Amino acid sequence: MVVNFGVVLVTAGSEAEAEKIARSLVENKLAACASLSPIRSIYSWQGEIRSDSEWQLVIKTDLAKFEDLKTKIQELHSYEVPEIIAIPIVAGSKAYLDWMAQF
Repeated sequence: MVVNFGVVLVTAGSEAEAEKIARSLVENKLAACASLSPIRSIYSWQGEIRSDSEWQLVIKTDLAKFEDLKTKIQELHSYEVPEIIAIPIVAGSKAYLDWMAQF
């Protein structure tokens, strides 16, 4: 089986929201793992420069599942325009990638 591993980046407005999204993705086998970290984002929204505390999700997945993963995030997310960005994994630890292939 060929797996197209990737990392999906998502920001959420609270730790609780980030955890809810992460847990749902892993429980529904749309992600092998999701890491959560507090961050500060500076961005332009509706003509204003904003600076907000957010939570960053770093989601490890098979990108063949991206559309279902994106749909699930959009169902659970409170933002009008959530960040959902996929980045291919081009190399990694064989042991970790083998573990990811099992989810």
